[in-house]
Amino acid sequence: MTTSPATARPWTSHYETGVPASLTYPDAPLHHFLEASAAKHPDRVATRFFKGAITYRQLNELADRFAAGLQSLGVKKGDRVAVFLPNTPQFIIAFYGTLKAGATVVPTNPLYTADELGRQVKDSGATVVVALSRFWPVVNAARRTMGAKNIIVTNIKDYFPPVTKLLFTLAKEKKDGHRAELPNEPGIHAWPAFMAAAPAKPAAVESKPADLAVLQYTGGTTGVPKGAMLSHGNLVANALQVQAWSRAKDAEEIMLGAIPFFHVYGLTVGMNMSVASAATMVLLPRFDLVDVLKTITHDRPTLFPGVPTMYVAINNYKDIAKYDLRSVKACISGAAPLPLEVSRAFESLSGGKLVEGYGLSEASPVVSSNPLNGERREGIGLPFPDTEVRLVDLDTGEHDVEIGKPGELIVRGPQVMQGYWQRPDETAKVIRNGWLFTGDIAVMDPDGYFAIVDRKKDMIIASGFNIYPREVEEVVYAHPKVKEAVVVGIPDKYRGETVKLYVVVKEGETLTAEELSAFCKEKLTNYKRPTQIEFRQSLPKTMIGKMLRRVLLEEELAKAKEGAPK
Repeated sequence: MTTSPATARPWTSHYETGVPASLTYPDAPLHHFLEASAAKHPDRVATRFFKGAITYRQLNELADRFAAGLQSLGVKKGDRVAVFLPNTPQFIIAFYGTLKAGATVVPTNPLYTADELGRQVKDSGATVVVALSRFWPVVNAARRTMGAKNIIVTNIKDYFPPVTKLLFTLAKEKKDGHRAELPNEPGIHAWPAFMAAAPAKPAAVESKPADLAVLQYTGGTTGVPKGAMLSHGNLVANALQVQAWSRAKDAEEIMLGAIPFFHVYGLTVGMNMSVASAATMVLLPRFDLVDVLKTITHDRPTLFPGVPTMYVAINNYKDIAKYDLRSVKACISGAAPLPLEVSRAFESLSGGKLVEGYGLSEASPVVSSNPLNGERREGIGLPFPDTEVRLVDLDTGEHDVEIGKPGELIVRGPQVMQGYWQRPDETAKVIRNGWLFTGDIAVMDPDGYFAIVDRKKDMIIASGFNIYPREVEEVVYAHPKVKEAVVVGIPDKYRGETVKLYVVVKEGETLTAEELSAFCKEKLTNYKRPTQIEFRQSLPKTMIGKMLRRVLLEEELAKAKEGAPK
């Protein structure tokens, strides 16, 4: 048996100069980042949101006031506060204010339906919900289900002069310029009045690294969302790991906040790391391609964390030559595989570095990344400082596989969650002897570079052969006419499962199934080739751009059921 990577840790010798193998983590809560940046760089701009700017001193003061307001509502240490907001200054204020009050943040997808919102708030036990005024109809419909006692409603323009000619697509809709009509009843609070009535400072609450900071619900791409319990220590560690890896310079960086902060990747890489570095966060409430390109050209961000679909959209935009992307120096892509062709195309446009990273909600989320300025290889790169990674057999999970052989990726480090909220049985399935079993299948080369083969649950078994969707998708993405592609294993009476490929063709191009099949035939062995190809205008994704294979599979199963003999 080859030496376990957990013992050998060969990857540290391939870190780029200046990235240490181990870090020192402060014995402090997550909101210490904000307080420290406000003390060291009080006049540094913390957020830009259209024509409004907030300094770090102001941001810290607003978070203090929000915390005091929560305490006046009876919120105490350990209570939960759901934040139902897009990327706005209010999200950041509510997030750090909740932590300062000693409570736990429950970031909530602002695209949720009333049923989804109600289920998550009820499961978390949140007593307060903070929401955007345009989402009031959803919140109101969920009120009976979710059980929250207090709802704080904020308008998109609560801090800023009217938007005249700028980037926010939603602001062009008249309804976004008006405050929702809120019922005059106990427990419903308009943000301006709530903040005005709150004391300037909250009562002191001691928060320790082991205390629960965030209940981060998993995306639900493979099942019902569960609340990953992320401690202050987990999130502090991961923010500092990202900071060290990206070589972020204190009070010099500008972060493009286009990836949603309600998602743990945006929360850590976009927000917490920025606050730890006193970076300026340029906030966009949602990803709109033209808005993003205008913002990069106008605000000159240096860091642009995102997901592959964002970079794909930029690469394929017909008028990309009108925009200047050269300020961008570093991008870590997460949440989904990053095809090499996408990375190369974006780098040629921006002159910056775009590398694939890897993580999951249960690890706060980042586990590994390719070096931004060192040697990059296909895959998810090298484990972060203080992060141990092993590959174990798929059957028992007890034995390390040989180097170069696929195994389930398991992780141990300071960023690994405490467990799933009120689900000890589910926790026991994924955390064993301190190791987080990710459900992802990977291989490691002798130098400690890892590559994800696929998810354990996504692996296709056709006629006894293991087929990893990502391998097929990488081949398809190399076709010059393909914009997006995803592979799903669908039921097959003869083979058990067979490979179905869904494709979105680049604008202005034409592509036939026969042409694509011939392309795959040159690069894939017979059993890995798609037996069915379906062209679509778009593919189902989560809000952050992760492909929803499950939705496609459910469609196929429904079709099969409809066609079955009665």
